[in-house]
Amino acid sequence: MKRSHTSSRLLIATALLALIPLGGWWSWQRNGPLPQEATLLIRKGTTVDQIADQLERQGIIRSAILFKLWARTRKLQLIRGEYALAPSVSMSEVANKLRRGDIHFTNIVLTPAMHAWSVQKRLKDFVPEEIFWALWKSPRLAQAAGFEGAESLEGLLAPATYRVHHAMEPEEILLTMVEAFRDQVRPKLEGGPLNPYETLILASLAEKETNIPEELPKVAGVYLKRLQISMRLQCDPTSQYARWMTGDLRFTAPTVEDIRRPHRFNTYSIAGLPPTPIAMPSAAAIRAALEPEVGKDLYFVATGSGGHNFAPSLRDHNKNVGTFRQEIKRQRSQKQKRSLK
Repeated sequence: MKRSHTSSRLLIATALLALIPLGGWWSWQRNGPLPQEATLLIRKGTTVDQIADQLERQGIIRSAILFKLWARTRKLQLIRGEYALAPSVSMSEVANKLRRGDIHFTNIVLTPAMHAWSVQKRLKDFVPEEIFWALWKSPRLAQAAGFEGAESLEGLLAPATYRVHHAMEPEEILLTMVEAFRDQVRPKLEGGPLNPYETLILASLAEKETNIPEELPKVAGVYLKRLQISMRLQCDPTSQYARWMTGDLRFTAPTVEDIRRPHRFNTYSIAGLPPTPIAMPSAAAIRAALEPEVGKDLYFVATGSGGHNFAPSLRDHNKNVGTFRQEIKRQRSQKQKRSLK
């Protein structure tokens, strides 16, 4: 009888011991408590124990202890990044995401003609505004772009699609962009009539003046000819840029007030090129600045229906301005007639 009781106790103990790993496996595989999608950030220097505690604290997993045990058994190496977690994600699924380094990236697209303020808006979810403007004037980043001494990063980012995540540091994100510029754009600025940084500035002026690729060499040619004869460039987009530099961030066409405003970026009030580029130039604009079409033309004005009319003299230019105004008047008249129908 006594032996029978001992055997029963042994069977019960064995069964309980068997339930421990079974219970652990069930806890590992079962749906977790997370009620909605969440993001887990693993930053540089974060330890496995810290992540396990954070997962439990955020209500993503039920047991930090079990997660730590698994991580130590598998010698988990954390990969810095942003991890997207689905509702009710199991502890097993979380562990596998971290083991694989299944990082969630966001694509940030920078396109030609973008300037500082548009880049800042594009990066606002990843780089706080105050930090952005401090980094925008970083001598270290300007040097990394290949232009030591440049007063800002204007024009020093490469147009491209960048994959970023929220665990990246703000400086790291901008460094990625200036290094892309250094590798992809900087080598293509050599060999023109101006030095590389001036070529970049000239390309940015042409980029902001026309969106027609065929016109870029002619626009660059007009500005280069003006530089050669010490004539002010009178580039409308620089007067607009000067407005933004004063803190007036109306993103509207240049006004008479803008043109008359004395400012070191306004080429109506200064001689020569502005101190920095005024936007991110395209590859076509850079080619135009390297090989501008310098002829007799010293002026150009929009046609009103796409493109520009070029002229060698002020007299011819004024005729083109009159043509432009007539075209705008005609378009407004047609618009009013359509609205009355």
